[in-house]
Amino acid sequence: MTGTSEDEVLHRFEGGVSWITLNRPEAMNAVTWEQRERVIALLGAASADPGVRAVVVTATGKGFCAGADLRGAPATGEPATGERVAGDVARMIRLGAQRLITAVLDCEKPVIAAVNGTAAGIGAHLALACDLVIAAEPARFIEVFVRRGLVPDGGGAYLLPRLVGPQKAKELMFFGDAVPAAEAERLGLVNRVVPAEALEATAREWAERLAQGPTRALAMTKRLVNDSLDGGRAAALAAEAGAQEINMTTADAQEGVASFVERRTPKYLGR
Repeated sequence: MTGTSEDEVLHRFEGGVSWITLNRPEAMNAVTWEQRERVIALLGAASADPGVRAVVVTATGKGFCAGADLRGAPATGEPATGERVAGDVARMIRLGAQRLITAVLDCEKPVIAAVNGTAAGIGAHLALACDLVIAAEPARFIEVFVRRGLVPDGGGAYLLPRLVGPQKAKELMFFGDAVPAAEAERLGLVNRVVPAEALEATAREWAERLAQGPTRALAMTKRLVNDSLDGGRAAALAAEAGAQEINMTTADAQEGVASFVERRTPKYLGR
């Protein structure tokens, strides 16, 4: 018997940080339709709530996320006739895996992945879409699609080349070999590797630092960096100038300038 989405995606809010925890350890946290929808909703809520200053995505047990568990898909996701027709698969990907990854990329708060174990397929892409990635030493990342005769989905062919370059991305996707945490850090997939017992504390330390920062400025910085990878120099510089124009109207920007002039530590409120 499956649990409710609240049981399988735990959520807590503390110190300005929204903690989203995948909780199907018996399935290595392979993500179901219900879990995916709850994670998307929680990320959207984090964007809209001024009290949320940072987000951590993590998991229980030995696996971060072993990929998608399509057995949890609702009956309404199947073709009405029971026969698959052209467009069904593309629609499923757009409304499923791509929505999950987009929710992370578009979240208006910085998102940290605390990867406790194996991150495979869409699970790897969920981690790599986050703004910062902390991995426990036992963690590994696997582009598992080729092992199943599939094309990478969930934004993999978009994310990986931007992190490691096209040649290395092709190697990871063509062979599907497991990448240990230390190697992932060397490649630039991971910001930091820590002992398993230190993962939560490190994620909390980073999240609390972000939660004390100028939240709107961080949101616009995130957008500038993400968008710069898809556009040219002129568009990036125009976006930068526009973002700074908007940011200078925020209370945190005014506090930052005032604290510099007054030679004191700024106190940011996320507004």
